[in-house]
Amino acid sequence: MKLAYPEYNVTTTQINNKIVDNSPDTINSLSNITIKGIITDDNLNKISSFNGTIYPVVYDKPMIVTTLANDPDSYAQNFELQKNILYKGKASVVNGDFSFNFVVPKDIAYQYGFGKISYYSQNGITDANGYYNNIVIGGTDTSVIVDENGPTIKLFMNDTNFVFGGTTNENPILLAFLNDSNGINTVGNGIGHDLVAILDNDNENPIILNDYYSSELDDFRKGTISYPFILLSNGTHTLKLKVWDAFNNSAEATTEFIVAESAQLVLNNLLNYPNPFYDNTYFVFEHNQPETDLNVQIQIYDINGKLVKLIQRNINDQGFKTDPIEWNGTTDSGEKIGKGLYIYRLILKKTDGTTVEKTNKLVFLR
Repeated sequence: MKLAYPEYNVTTTQINNKIVDNSPDTINSLSNITIKGIITDDNLNKISSFNGTIYPVVYDKPMIVTTLANDPDSYAQNFELQKNILYKGKASVVNGDFSFNFVVPKDIAYQYGFGKISYYSQNGITDANGYYNNIVIGGTDTSVIVDENGPTIKLFMNDTNFVFGGTTNENPILLAFLNDSNGINTVGNGIGHDLVAILDNDNENPIILNDYYSSELDDFRKGTISYPFILLSNGTHTLKLKVWDAFNNSAEATTEFIVAESAQLVLNNLLNYPNPFYDNTYFVFEHNQPETDLNVQIQIYDINGKLVKLIQRNINDQGFKTDPIEWNGTTDSGEKIGKGLYIYRLILKKTDGTTVEKTNKLVFLR
């Protein structure tokens, strides 16, 4: 059986506009680095037809790690491990060429030594890989302008429709969008400078998120954290996220969410907006069944209990909050409803017949 090695190679050609050669290139902490390269065949010929995405990972120098020697007949043994990531992102490959840049975090190991760039690239049909390790990392770039502003954070659960206090199932995904002019620090060398989440104020068990961060395509200043929680308990949970930029400026964000186990269908936070309304209003709600086929029925009654409108939709949301369902204030026969107070009932139904419902009020003005 043939192993699935990538068909093509990734070759580094320039670092900070200097063509790479046998002499190693040196990069310092806080310096802005631009790396260029090409996709090649085994004879180093550029594959000009290759258009896709490349995923570079830049590593700091290897660390000396010691085994635990926790078996009765074992003994402590030192070995090298190259795991501290200076930058992980993605960039476009156009006609076989690629380029990406990043700011080297302040938290590198300052002694000089050889780092490594690891590459993987694909275009949906074929792929390429490679590495470059003739690069020295150490010291500090003293010519840079000092940055004293921390990153911006947008924190959600599962998707961007989530709002503070929203409902999730027992396996939600922490989703955070980060932005900083000098990029995010994911090295893990500096004490207390990891990307960290704290669930329910449990500071004794921080969740380290360095490996769950990835920069945006062609922009090292922006990136996303995506971390899956598993089997959280029912009820209200709090979450705090703390992140650092390349200059070790920090920022925090907090949110709160309610876990409702997915074995039971749950419907929460039913509302319509605007309310009161003149022309159109939008119904939204939360549930705990992401990526599940659901039927929505909205029954709207006047104050005499007469059904004036029936709205039905089939939905399958990626997250826990639905996209708005619009209503223009007309009856089933197409006539505009009269001014006043109305009651609406929303019934949510799974394919197995399980249902749940809630009621609310709305006011129509003319």
